Amino acid sequence: MEGTLAGASGEVSLHDFRARLWEQLVHFHVMWLTDSLFLWVGATRHLLNLTVALYNCYDSIPVSTSLLGDTSDTTSTGLVQHPARKTTKQVSYYLQNTDSNFTLLVENRIKEEMRLFWKSSC
Repeated sequence: MEGTLAGASGEVSLHDFRARLWEQLVHFHVMWLTDSLFLWVGATRHLLNLTVALYNCYDSIPVSTSLLGDTSDTTSTGLVQHPARKTTKQVSYYLQNTDSNFTLLVENRIKEEMRLFWKSSC
């Protein structure tokens, strides 16, 4: 399901896509709001971790923190910074599998989708 891009009128854009990574079907759900982006990545419908990154015009690296789940896991906090920097929006992110090799595949798939879908809005 895809919707329109969020504009000044406060619209919400929805974009869902999936990819097969390491023989596992991974679902991506994106909600693009006027000032933020919610990105959910997972194979099941459980929200176990939630990480947020905020773009900061005073620093080239967005500030990120874990809101829900294991706070010692720095994989998600590092991964969420790229879309925040690219879109200059607040980004909320959830990923179930935090294996570093799997995470790299997920990050590459997100970058690819950003180039295709969000090119005109970034």
